Amino acid sequence: MLSLLGSMAIMAGTAQPRLPENYHWKKLSNGLEIVVIENAKVPLATIEIAVKNGAYTEGPEYSGLSHLFEHMFFKANKDYPDQESFIKRTQELGAIWNGTTGEERVNYYFTFDRDSLEAGLKFMNAAIRYPIYRKEDMVKENPVVDGEFQRAESDPGFQLWYESQKKLWGDLMTRKNPIGDHNIINTATPEKMMVIKDKYYHPNNSLLVICGDVKHERAFAQAEQIFGSWPHSGFDPHQRYPIPEFKPLAETSYFVKESSIAQTPYMMYSWHGPDYRNDSAATIAADVFSTILGLNASKWHQALVDKGLATYAQFGYQTARYVGGISAFIVPNPTKLKECHEEILRQIGMWTQPDYFTDEQLEDAKAQLRRSKIRNSEKPSTLPMQLTYQWCSTSLDYFTDLTDNYLKVSREDIRRYIERYISGKYFVAGMVINPDMNKSINPSAFFVRR
Repeated sequence: MLSLLGSMAIMAGTAQPRLPENYHWKKLSNGLEIVVIENAKVPLATIEIAVKNGAYTEGPEYSGLSHLFEHMFFKANKDYPDQESFIKRTQELGAIWNGTTGEERVNYYFTFDRDSLEAGLKFMNAAIRYPIYRKEDMVKENPVVDGEFQRAESDPGFQLWYESQKKLWGDLMTRKNPIGDHNIINTATPEKMMVIKDKYYHPNNSLLVICGDVKHERAFAQAEQIFGSWPHSGFDPHQRYPIPEFKPLAETSYFVKESSIAQTPYMMYSWHGPDYRNDSAATIAADVFSTILGLNASKWHQALVDKGLATYAQFGYQTARYVGGISAFIVPNPTKLKECHEEILRQIGMWTQPDYFTDEQLEDAKAQLRRSKIRNSEKPSTLPMQLTYQWCSTSLDYFTDLTDNYLKVSREDIRRYIERYISGKYFVAGMVINPDMNKSINPSAFFVRR
């Protein structure tokens, strides 16, 4: 049953999706999908718009500009022609607001008093449909966005991730790197912002979510009145501007990166994982297996952390429409680097063994995922973000069925996932270490392909 999830969702197209209780869906004639989540825990409302845009739409000449576009969203538009008036209006609405840019989604949200819903929808409409890109604003904002990149580079963990991504994705690395390229960010122009808008910022490539102490009939009516005149693009952005397929790794590669700020070494092991389009069942099995490894009682944790080979050993998978990454991030004991690396490889080699995890651990992992879903539902203002992520990278049906499908995952599903994407497959292994430690330990003598 799980293996049918992706194909069923894709074939459903624009059919009425399955949604949880108190979630209501409507699609306007211009292609804009709207979901209203009725949740009266607090007298607030949250509006979020998500666009299928982000790093995966960016070739080298646009690397990081979806992120810059997100920043410029909060600057000026036809109703609020400068940032000062924009900010003043958020204060009048009492709004909490922000945006994020990821690999496959850019989203913007405002949370305010429920009585400000109509005013908030009009405010969002002006920002999403009628932005103004002034040179003087971009002169100020380009270095702000680049500054985020520079702050990230001051973290040795980011340095390791960045080098790993370059080797993992090759010449398509920009399509997995939302933070971008220094030169592209600093030389961005209003004209480039308009290229992004004209490609992706259309109602038929967007999802509007309204959540909080609202009634769906009235919310739908208000949203349609305000957003109904937003013209359909006349094309499917992802057909006109197709995302290139990521090429499988051609070999296993290792690297050691020196960094003066790496007080302790970090290690990272990365694989190409499943994607929603081609293997939605494996995306679900991946989450369950990652959760099993995260249990304190897991063999992975006991072999690495409990025995003092590492202080931290995280393993995870990121659900994606276009090839999700699998990664293990390790903070090894600096005095036992070689032993830690060898034990990691030994553990990976054992993952397909029937007794690697117990039935109890499998059930514990499922229960943990179920509890996480419950906890993540406790704050109404975060519900739209959870939904829009899945809308962009999977589907609304996938979102609705996710917890139930976690509970259905079998040992065979997990074995199939490991064998197809990890066991015996090419991977990228990286280490970041400071120069003195690199010289004394010489990890390149053992941290190499065998």
